[in-house]
Amino acid sequence: MEKLQVGLIATGGRGAHGFEMHRPEQGIEIVAGCDIAQVALDKFKEKFPDAQTFTDYRDLLKIESIGAVHIATPDYLHEEMAIAALEAGKAVYLEKPMAITIEGCDRILETAYRTGSKLFIGHNMRHFPVVLKMKEIIDSGLIGELQVGWCRHFVCYGGDAYFRDWHSEQRYSNGLLLQKGAHDIDVMHWLMGSYTKSVVGMGMLSVYNRCGRRSPDTPGCAKWDNRQYPPLTQTGFSPIIDVEDHSMVMMQLENGAQMTYMQCHYTPDSERNYTFIGTKGRVENIGDYGNCEVHVWTQRGPRSTPDIIYKLKPVEGGHGGADTPIIDNFLDFVRFGAKTNTSPIAARQSVAAGVLGHYSMRNGNNRQDVPELRKELVEYFENNQVK
Repeated sequence: MEKLQVGLIATGGRGAHGFEMHRPEQGIEIVAGCDIAQVALDKFKEKFPDAQTFTDYRDLLKIESIGAVHIATPDYLHEEMAIAALEAGKAVYLEKPMAITIEGCDRILETAYRTGSKLFIGHNMRHFPVVLKMKEIIDSGLIGELQVGWCRHFVCYGGDAYFRDWHSEQRYSNGLLLQKGAHDIDVMHWLMGSYTKSVVGMGMLSVYNRCGRRSPDTPGCAKWDNRQYPPLTQTGFSPIIDVEDHSMVMMQLENGAQMTYMQCHYTPDSERNYTFIGTKGRVENIGDYGNCEVHVWTQRGPRSTPDIIYKLKPVEGGHGGADTPIIDNFLDFVRFGAKTNTSPIAARQSVAAGVLGHYSMRNGNNRQDVPELRKELVEYFENNQVK
């Protein structure tokens, strides 16, 4: 049994997802954690009393025995920390989005290619049961050759999670097509079997710019609370808000198909609703986790009467049961070279579509073309990072 020591860069918030890597019965142990928040380090120390703790991630990377790190810091730190970890010879689990610029993603890819250090991106929606069911249906050929895909993303908690802290500023997040939309764009690329070639975007900051702000000296609080609605009656929002609170992007794919992604952060409900239409039918999800359904139409008729209904039951675990399988996949990839369900190339392409979608909506809604990657990079990552 191959042993593996793991370090966590960020132990609070999403960083706690990395706790699932501690599997001493399998020879996998968390031996170090890093966070700048003392309360997060204290909770980590309670969970792992024998682990070392740091406030500077570079000190953690100096531990030679650590073979893998889990990075779940704010988005604008991903590029710097991932590159440093790869240079240090660590296998990297990097939360999405990969980076907040296309150039940042490409630098991470180039570093992983040059060093041979393993890179894994945390696009956990590729492990969502409802996404896997839709992929199974599409891959079976039941609805024919896909020509169009749509996603409507209702984010009821957007005002809590993204407009009260660092997410609200372009310099830290670029925009919410990355923080939230990167998930969905990646899913749509995966299910439609192609990447975005060009994108046109349209969006606005239309509601949260009119809400009550906190002072710059008051720490942001991104705690979700259903009572914090409707938004115009609330206070405590970030002093600087320059990201859009609704966005719409249209994407031309390399294989000739097309897709659209729409996102709103001031809606009262929460759901991702995908529709994929092929030459023989259509598939749509009703709910995205828990008790959800996948509907399929293969004959003409009302929307209310699908030809097939798949009823999915709740799966234990965070993010609709996806959090544990994605950690399983990462650990098996690092130790045994298992094929990954996620892809660094796909992660870069989802960021590219989001970055250029934002650029388009902020610069006259003009078409933007996704820059190509080096052929050697694409081949390396498509070969599961084996040269």
